[in-house]
Amino acid sequence: MNVAALLAANGRKFPNKTALIAGDEEVSYSSWNHVSNGWACHLREQGVAPGDRVVVMMPNCLEFAFMYMAVIRSGAVVVPINARSTQEEVRYICANAEAKALVVHEALVPAVNELVEENGKLVAIKTGKSQGNWAGTADWELDDSIPDQLAAHGIDPEANWASEDSDVSILYTSGTTGRPKGVLFSHRSLLTVAKMMAIEMGMTHRSRVLQLMPLSHSAPLHLFFLPALMLGATQVTALTFSPELLLSLVQKHQITHFFGAPVAYLLTMKHPAFNEYDLSSVECWIYGGAPLSKEMAAHMEQAYGRDKLTCVYGLTEAGPTGTCLFHREYPEKVGSIGNRGVLFAEIEVVDESGAQTAAGEAGEIRVRGEGTMKGYYNNPGATSETLRDGWIYTGDIGRVDEDGFLWIIDRKKDVMITGGINVYPKEIELLLERHPAILEVAVVGLPHPEWGETITAYVVLRAEAEHEEDWSQKVRSFLGGRLADYKLPRQVVVLPALPRNSSGKVLKHSLRESHSFQGVE
Repeated sequence: MNVAALLAANGRKFPNKTALIAGDEEVSYSSWNHVSNGWACHLREQGVAPGDRVVVMMPNCLEFAFMYMAVIRSGAVVVPINARSTQEEVRYICANAEAKALVVHEALVPAVNELVEENGKLVAIKTGKSQGNWAGTADWELDDSIPDQLAAHGIDPEANWASEDSDVSILYTSGTTGRPKGVLFSHRSLLTVAKMMAIEMGMTHRSRVLQLMPLSHSAPLHLFFLPALMLGATQVTALTFSPELLLSLVQKHQITHFFGAPVAYLLTMKHPAFNEYDLSSVECWIYGGAPLSKEMAAHMEQAYGRDKLTCVYGLTEAGPTGTCLFHREYPEKVGSIGNRGVLFAEIEVVDESGAQTAAGEAGEIRVRGEGTMKGYYNNPGATSETLRDGWIYTGDIGRVDEDGFLWIIDRKKDVMITGGINVYPKEIELLLERHPAILEVAVVGLPHPEWGETITAYVVLRAEAEHEEDWSQKVRSFLGGRLADYKLPRQVVVLPALPRNSSGKVLKHSLRESHSFQGVE
């Protein structure tokens, strides 16, 4: 079995069933398979060979589903990237992945046209009519000669040529600590993760999955797109997220499963007409990317229902596999990420020597299972740091409580050491987020000649706040009595916005590189 074989099988099993919905367009499983076959042939005609890397830059749309499967069907390695990537980011990824081809949605052509024109060796394919150096087509209704074309290009129409251990995809990390790294997966990894999620979340061929988070990211792609494909379920996509879209699409299409970052849920529940929508079809509201505070969890349970909310934890390098917490099972432990590894995965918290930590003791979280990466593409040094003895070392610091539940403390690389004492930025950030005048905050450690690092808070103020005030003193006063003195920021910098990458994650390394300590001793 391999990923492309899933589509071929469901094209036969569910030929007329709706597989994909985007706006007013619907695509059956047989049509999805047919169109992907045609594009697999087109890729071969453009010189793409088995094993070549093909970068796919698409929003959530029908073309993404077609091209993702077409690349895999052709025997190449698919490299999905965020539709909001800058030209420099695309240039870096194409070079790092040694890409043979770049496939781009027609609406995104202006963002990368200069790159295509300057790189004559890169095969450039776009949706829409051909122009310039682009070898594209607008016609998704491909003709009946596709079986003959497949045979001519050596592509097995039954899609059974690849083994489960073959390379299938590369996903690039978000690059919050520097240049992104390419995470290489086998068919076996993706199939394992898809089976895990289908079983854990009770998905079946009757499920209806809503995709509003970018399908270039591992959680929407591996945890929801692939399980829905595997099961023969129906997927509804939209180009971007908005609270109005989430509510209207759930009601219109009777959605059963949705995954989003916590902020997606928090924004949606503030929609003025939230209570007017019928959301009763939903079986699982799934969130990940950040655990919830007790206060936010209570608000979300009231809005979406405790019995339907589930927290998932994982990282791209692990598939993503890790843990899950169903609110209905352990409401008193909401805010943790659960007390077990998900199906096919193990999880531990260990000290620097690799020994499991005692209850309450902080350590690094590690995960292992068949859903994890093969390694970082062309980066054996980074691979050996992250993948050791079969375990993925996540870089997350956590602790296990006396009941066996795992709580995230912070990122290992973000931990500050001031005066020889570890201080976790997340603890400070969570408190400052309660300040009525602070919209966003990021806390980092800046080099200090005596203390090693000194704590600096970068804040974005709400529009009504007084930006000219002494925010260093205001922040210290606000935190006084809530934190030990050595944890208080010695410097506060007011910014118009925090630096973020294309997936919205704060770039703390940019803050460290662009500022120096000028605060209170």
